[in-house]
Amino acid sequence: MSTKSLVRLTLNGQTMGTRYSVIAYAEPSMDVQALGRELHAAVTDVDAVMSNWKADSDISRLNRAQIDQWVELPESLIHVLETALAIEAQSMGAFDIGVGAAVGAWGFGPLAEKIASGGAGPRPVTRETLELDRTRHRALKHGPLSLDLSGIAKGYGVDQLGDVLKAEGLSHWLASIDGEVRAGGPKPDGTPWTIGLERPVIGKRELSGVIEIGEMAVATSGSYRQCREVGGRMVSHTIDPATGTPVAGKQTSVTVLAPTCMEADAWATAILVDGVWPPRGFPAPSGCEAIVLNA
Repeated sequence: MSTKSLVRLTLNGQTMGTRYSVIAYAEPSMDVQALGRELHAAVTDVDAVMSNWKADSDISRLNRAQIDQWVELPESLIHVLETALAIEAQSMGAFDIGVGAAVGAWGFGPLAEKIASGGAGPRPVTRETLELDRTRHRALKHGPLSLDLSGIAKGYGVDQLGDVLKAEGLSHWLASIDGEVRAGGPKPDGTPWTIGLERPVIGKRELSGVIEIGEMAVATSGSYRQCREVGGRMVSHTIDPATGTPVAGKQTSVTVLAPTCMEADAWATAILVDGVWPPRGFPAPSGCEAIVLNA
């Protein structure tokens, strides 16, 4: 069928404390309601498995588990944990999911009211403390760890939306959750998708510029959006794993283009923490590009 006969679909809904959105071009015979249910189920599952805000989520179960106790986990979480540990190693610790206690200590996330603000103390190296057993779909902590997937789960959720769209045979689509975006090929006429880049200014919504993408994922991490005042200064929810304190570098926004949104999401955080691009102390991730903005 000619691409001229394709119809434009727009589907969206709530997930992970924000909204997801999909623009796709499909044949007129597409069952739009069924597609919408599949998309919603995909992101709902990610939220149920990986949200620190849900006491019954799988990541919350792992966080509560005793040291040296194996915890059975779904395949999706094992995959995300494996990716997170790999990027932690590649980034020399600039990206680290073991900052849950520090995030709470500075007044962010579900632990904000349970930990005194100002610091969470020393902690073990996550990739040396968390053991994964892919064969049996389980994980074990060799020491105290508070895992936080906020720097990678939304990106994974976008990839899951993309998997649903690809499984339905769609080739022209754009999926997003908040500021994480993935495109499955260009628009039907061959033109790329246009993505706006926000100017990193606290309290304002201004456009800094635009980028064009085809089959690519885009994610942005910034120190200007989720902030709170502590001791008379504004601090970011993004934690530097080396210090356990909010990032305070010159860069206030980092946008990464990568093959998958999960990778883009995690690397954007790593570069924001590290403070420079190309990354200092670790090799540039394969297939990734970065756009760094200052306020």
